[in-house]
Amino acid sequence: MDTPVELRYSSDHEWVRMEGSLARIGITDFAQDALGDVVYVELPEVGLVVSANSAFGEIESTKSVSDVFAPVSGEVIEVNAALEDHPELVNEDPYGDGWLCAIQTSAEGELDGLMDAESYKSFVVEESEE
Repeated sequence: MDTPVELRYSSDHEWVRMEGSLARIGITDFAQDALGDVVYVELPEVGLVVSANSAFGEIESTKSVSDVFAPVSGEVIEVNAALEDHPELVNEDPYGDGWLCAIQTSAEGELDGLMDAESYKSFVVEESEE
């Protein structure tokens, strides 16, 4: 399971890469693997204001449909339009070309509630043992 150390992780298996006050968001390698082949991604609208832990999109795979949750609060300022025609990018490159959206963050300190790479790895192990 690939878990880049420069990212932060949510318990819903989303990742956040901070680029200044911009949070680029996607789903983790663990999540894409658990979903199986992604066939459709419903992205949020640009301009949507989201709250941390609220659903803002869906990912449909050959196995199921799963909500995607915002790990931070703010306004969606960019979406990955490439996923419309190529949803498989979520599987092929979850931390690169498979990103979902970018949010202009609005709440200080929310990143502190997210896990670092080591904590996330431990979380996944514990969750799989339940």
